[in-house]
Amino acid sequence: MSRPQSWVPTDPRSAPTREHVLSGLKGTDEGGAELVQLLTPEGQRVSDERFGSYADDVGAEELQGFYRDMVLVRRIDREGNALQRQGQLGIWVPLLGQEAAQIGAGRAATPRDMIFPSYREHGVAWCRGIDPTDLLGIFRGTDHGSWDPIAARFHLYTIVIGNQCLNATGYAMGQRFEGKVGEGPDAEATMCFFGDGATSQGDVHEGFVWAAAYDAPVVFYCQNNQWAISVPLERQTRVPLFQRARGYGFPGVRVDGNDVLACLAVSRWALEECRTGNGPVLIEAFTYRMDAHTTSDDPSRYRLADELELWKLKDPIERVRVNLVREHGVGQEFFDEVQAESDELAARFRAFCVAMPDPAPDRMFSEVYAEPSPQLEAQKQAFLEYHASFEAEGSLAGPSTGGV
Repeated sequence: MSRPQSWVPTDPRSAPTREHVLSGLKGTDEGGAELVQLLTPEGQRVSDERFGSYADDVGAEELQGFYRDMVLVRRIDREGNALQRQGQLGIWVPLLGQEAAQIGAGRAATPRDMIFPSYREHGVAWCRGIDPTDLLGIFRGTDHGSWDPIAARFHLYTIVIGNQCLNATGYAMGQRFEGKVGEGPDAEATMCFFGDGATSQGDVHEGFVWAAAYDAPVVFYCQNNQWAISVPLERQTRVPLFQRARGYGFPGVRVDGNDVLACLAVSRWALEECRTGNGPVLIEAFTYRMDAHTTSDDPSRYRLADELELWKLKDPIERVRVNLVREHGVGQEFFDEVQAESDELAARFRAFCVAMPDPAPDRMFSEVYAEPSPQLEAQKQAFLEYHASFEAEGSLAGPSTGGV
C-alpha cells in the first residue's frame, strides 16, 4: 500500500515562456472581488451577507465531518494514482486540490436531487454513498460503473467532455414537466459537474440554452481548476466563467473552490433556487488542479513550479484543520483517528483492486442494450462457439479452419 505523497514533481522540463509566467501569476490570485468565501486560507471563519446564512448550521461537529470526508477522499485519490503507476489501473483521474469543491457541493445535495458527474468527481461520489471500490472498474477497464445510478441518484461517469450537461439539462426538464419543482419537501433539482475546459465545448452551451429556455432546475457546477489539460484559463475565455451565465439569462456565482463551507453554502442556495422554480444557476468553483489532468499527462511540461507552490498555501484540507484547532479546540487525537481510518480505507481499496477478476469474454454482449435482439443473440452465440473451440484447441491461432 502506498503512503500519502506530496503533490507532483516541481522541476519543469523546459524553460517557461513569458505567457506561462503571467498565466501562473494570474491563476494564483484570490479569484477577484466577487469571490464568495467563508473560510480563509489561514483558517479564519468570515461572514458573507448573501450566502453566510446557508452555512450557519455548520459547527465543530459538521466541520470535523467535512475534514474527514476530504482526507479520506484525498487518500483514495492518491491510492488510485499509485495503483495506475503500478499497472493495476489503465488510467486514473486525480482530484488532488479539488476536495473542498466536491465535498461542499456533494453534501449540499439532498437524497432527492440527481447528480451528473464528469470523470473526476470521486468526492461527490463519496457523498452519494458510492463505495470507492465501485469506481475501480471504470479505470481498470472492466465495466462502466458498478453502482445503480437511479438508486444512488448519481449518474455513471461521463468520459466525453461536457456531454453530461445535455443529459443533466434533459433530466432537469423532465423534473419540471413532471411537477417535481416548487415549494415543499418533495421538490427536486439536478446538479451537473464539469471543468473549465468543458466550457469550450458546444454541449455545455447547448445545455445552457435549453435550461434557460425551459427554466430547468439544474445547477451547473464548474470546477475551474485553471487548466484544460495544458491550456490555461485565459486562452479559453475573455471574461470570468461565472459571468457567462448572464448571456443565457440566469445567475452565475464565483465561489472559493478551496473553501468547503463556501462551496456548501453557495450550492445549498443554488439548489434551493432550482427546486423552487428559479433555476438554472451557474456556479464557478475557483480552485486548482494540484496534480496532472490524468495519469497520462505531465503538468511539468506546461505550468510553473511557482504556481503550484502558491496554490499549496490554499490547501482546502489544511484550512479546515487550522480552524478546528484554533477556533474549536479539536485535539490531535481526532486527526490521528482520521489518518488511521484513511490507512484502512486505502488498504481495502488496494486489496479490492488487486483481486478484481477479469470479466468473462461474453461480457461485451451484456449491459449494452435494455432488451436483447435476435442479431445480438446470434452474435453472442457465434462468439461463444468460437471461444469454446479456441480454448479447446489451446492455440493463439484460434480454431481450426480445416487447412484453409
